[in-house]
Amino acid sequence: MATTGKVIRCKAAVAWEPNKPLVIEEIEVAPPQANEVRIKIVATGLCHTDLYHLFEGMHKDGFPAVLGHEGAGIVESVGPGVTEFQPGDKVIPMFTSQCRECRFCKSPKTNQCEKGWAVDRYDVMALEDTRFTYSKYLVNTCFRIFFNQNLMSFRFSVQHDGKESRFTCKGKKVLQFMGTSTFSEYTVVNQIAVAKIDPAAPLDKVCLLGCGICTGYGAAVNTAKVEPGSTCAVFGLGAVGLSAVMGCKAAGAKKIIAVDINPEKFEKAKVFGATDFVNPKDHDKPISQVLTEMTNGGVDYSLECTGNVGVMRSALESCIWAWGVSVIVGWTDLYDFAARPIKLISGRTWKGSSFGGFKSKDGVPEMVKAYLNKKVKLDEFITHNMSLVQINDAIELMKHGKCIRTVLSVSP
Repeated sequence: MATTGKVIRCKAAVAWEPNKPLVIEEIEVAPPQANEVRIKIVATGLCHTDLYHLFEGMHKDGFPAVLGHEGAGIVESVGPGVTEFQPGDKVIPMFTSQCRECRFCKSPKTNQCEKGWAVDRYDVMALEDTRFTYSKYLVNTCFRIFFNQNLMSFRFSVQHDGKESRFTCKGKKVLQFMGTSTFSEYTVVNQIAVAKIDPAAPLDKVCLLGCGICTGYGAAVNTAKVEPGSTCAVFGLGAVGLSAVMGCKAAGAKKIIAVDINPEKFEKAKVFGATDFVNPKDHDKPISQVLTEMTNGGVDYSLECTGNVGVMRSALESCIWAWGVSVIVGWTDLYDFAARPIKLISGRTWKGSSFGGFKSKDGVPEMVKAYLNKKVKLDEFITHNMSLVQINDAIELMKHGKCIRTVLSVSP
């Protein structure tokens, strides 16, 4: 490609500070270095985790940043040492790495990786070093790029008048959110965090497999290990919760109770396999009691997909006391969660799930195949299609519960 080996100027939606609208800026993306892949992002979903960082987490060291972590695109160029990918490949950048070499990657017990961005800075949701720069400040400078392969980290510096200094924009670096930053026309990602997918896959659909759908579906199938004939309850009917419903159905659950305070979501939940629907606002007793009475002692499996610590406890207490399994899926790091010990001593299991337990580079291509073979739904999640310049409109829709998934067209 004509851009190979060159710095690319492109548009990106930058979050300059928390709780403020994103701004479409022109940034510069350097060529890929050793073990890196530069990707032209074609489409990206807007996930609630983006909103969490912007409006809830609001970590002081997490801004400015280019958000987005649920995208799909085409390989533009690769750096030295990359043999798995070549220009033109369709790929999904992953926020969960899979190096295939560390003790976590070699273990079937987890999908975590010791070389991912979250090892040291999960609370900030971005490494301190960045691959993005704001092009307004790139004048009469030359790049010097430092790469730490073990931590997937990058550092930009500039040589100007014989002195080295950090690249800044308005005095600040622009961070790469969750190692991906799909709200940019181009991004650079380490090859251990890129999944090569079927060339027949429509990027404006399979981009959703970069986070939400795999997260919910896998929480049911991989983490909870829902069994045929079982009874399940899913708390929260956003894209992750609806994916969990879909996973429960795929696993053969006979009764799937969809729980949400927005009854408008119940019809959509039925599409994915929900059999019963409960709005906690319709009852004057705890939701755990309601579900216990509905199911002769509690559900076999419950999946919490809201990121609310109170709901996490309710989901646990909705499980049958002798063998129930409750899975925490919703992302949050703001508050402690709690339950009385007897709730677990009696036989319940309380566990967490990240990215649905999928090992990213292995699992995502398989999910893409499942979609192409009509075994997994994706189109039904998409309620709105917009362009990147409409990102703030998409955010407003999600903030007010007016969408399931908005897919943004990124590169022209």
